[in-house]
Amino acid sequence: MKLNLFVLFFLFITSCVYAQPDSLYIKKKASPVEVPVPEWKQKNKAGLFLNEVAFVNWSSGGSNSISAILNLESELNYTYKDFIWNNKGNARYGINQQESEPLKKTDDLFELNSTMGYKKSKNSQWYYSARLNFKTQFANGYSYPDTSKPISRFMAPGYMFFGGGMEYGKNIKEKSFYFSPLTYKATFVLDDNLANSGAFGVEPAEYDDDGNLIKEGDKVREELGILVTNYYEMEVAKNIKVKSTASLYTDYLNSFGNIDIDWEINFDFKVNNFVKASLGSHLKYDNDVKNQVVVNEDEGLYETRGARLQWRQLLGVGVVVDF
Repeated sequence: MKLNLFVLFFLFITSCVYAQPDSLYIKKKASPVEVPVPEWKQKNKAGLFLNEVAFVNWSSGGSNSISAILNLESELNYTYKDFIWNNKGNARYGINQQESEPLKKTDDLFELNSTMGYKKSKNSQWYYSARLNFKTQFANGYSYPDTSKPISRFMAPGYMFFGGGMEYGKNIKEKSFYFSPLTYKATFVLDDNLANSGAFGVEPAEYDDDGNLIKEGDKVREELGILVTNYYEMEVAKNIKVKSTASLYTDYLNSFGNIDIDWEINFDFKVNNFVKASLGSHLKYDNDVKNQVVVNEDEGLYETRGARLQWRQLLGVGVVVDF
């Protein structure tokens, strides 16, 4: 009897000892695997900038004036793994009214940009990119004070760039350098009078000796060339940001080495979350945009000369809302 109790006690102890490992060891939980998720981000901005000058019994003289610029921006960006797709639209329109003078247009832009990029590895800063850019204007443009003959209209001109290449940028939304050895450029002049006159580089109309139209001017000018762009955005001081966009383009077939330049730089001064000031400069040179000089104003005769450097400067204070 005592032997049987001893055997049972021994078996009980043995089973408990062998059972301990399963109860004492705590299994480690496997680390969750991060699964990339497609991400869309949208950002919108609206701004109204005003400039005003008023005089009352001012001994030095002067002319009352007011100007306004409305600016709308929208971004829609997509990221997934090493693939990006950035889209941006910009609409801007400005007017100026001076005392006893007609209303004048000071700014006019409608622009769309779309860029697709793919990089081979997560640590790489180089993207294989394809880029589309389109821009035109909303309203007629004039050579003030003459408002009888528009010198530009909606889609006259209109510009489209489409090509592929390589883009470098550690933070591609703030700093990037893009090189495309093959970019298609189309210049649209969808106005009969401007197209027939050969405006913006399109082939002009042909007339006989009596002035009768033989062949209408081309509505589209096509080019194929090299495009280089650079974009950066940085905070140079507290509440002061600078944005710069530069574009250089040359055509392979027509005057290779003659470079079209488009460089815009803007300084944004933040007063608070809503009130901001802006100082901007826009420099352009396009060999296809010739300069017209008045030969005889009474007879309306003009002489077309070579292209010139174009420059515009803007300064305004206004309200900006992000939404």
